[in-house]
Amino acid sequence: MTAPSHTDRARSFDAAAAQYAANRPSYPPALFDAMEELAGHPLTGARVVDVGAGTGIATALLRARGADVLAVEPGDGMAAQFRRANPDIPIVRGNGNALPVATASADFITYAQAWHWTDPAHSVPEALRVLRPGGALALWWNTTPLDIPWHVAQADRIERRFGSHPVVEQNGSGARAALTDPTGSLAFTARKVRWSRRVPIDTHLANIGSHSIFLVHGTEASTAFLAEEKRLLLTAFPDGIIEETYDVDLLVATTS
Repeated sequence: MTAPSHTDRARSFDAAAAQYAANRPSYPPALFDAMEELAGHPLTGARVVDVGAGTGIATALLRARGADVLAVEPGDGMAAQFRRANPDIPIVRGNGNALPVATASADFITYAQAWHWTDPAHSVPEALRVLRPGGALALWWNTTPLDIPWHVAQADRIERRFGSHPVVEQNGSGARAALTDPTGSLAFTARKVRWSRRVPIDTHLANIGSHSIFLVHGTEASTAFLAEEKRLLLTAFPDGIIEETYDVDLLVATTS
């Protein structure tokens, strides 16, 4: 089987937008506290452009913090799901490589689980164009902690079955994303925020099944893996409830 391309992975979410919206984890209030601290100004009243907004998980939280948010999303299915869930939040079609947003119009540009789908040779200059002086570019990802054995074991099983995710390996974690500014104009400050949620095993499996590495390998391969994974997890968690733990890798850079 030919390895799925960057474009295949990026487009895979549209067919699974409802699954994504229903099962993907959210983000803790402490993440936004840290973002405001590192940016040096609050989200309340700020003009925020949330890029790669997907189904609106992060966008809605930014709005709840008092921000004036514009969502930018390239995918048909994700944008349709966003509109159903967030009819009062404006959304435009586009991506971070060519933002459909006026110059010097944003106090924050945010990317939740999305920066690794951009080409930093274009997305960094675009962020610098759109941000106002003193504005902040904030990037973050929910990542798997390496000190929780069952999470690590599951990640190993996924990699053995489906292989690593080359896009994310390249620049999909906070640590690596700091190295992807071709202009040399951004000085990122990093912060890690740990949080967790308790969910039924089926929700957990639907969550991991909504990742591109599953979506691009087709229903048969994914279904077989997830069925075996359910058997293993029920052995470890016989009450059917799992505590998913996340380390949010946050990076914030401010403009001069």
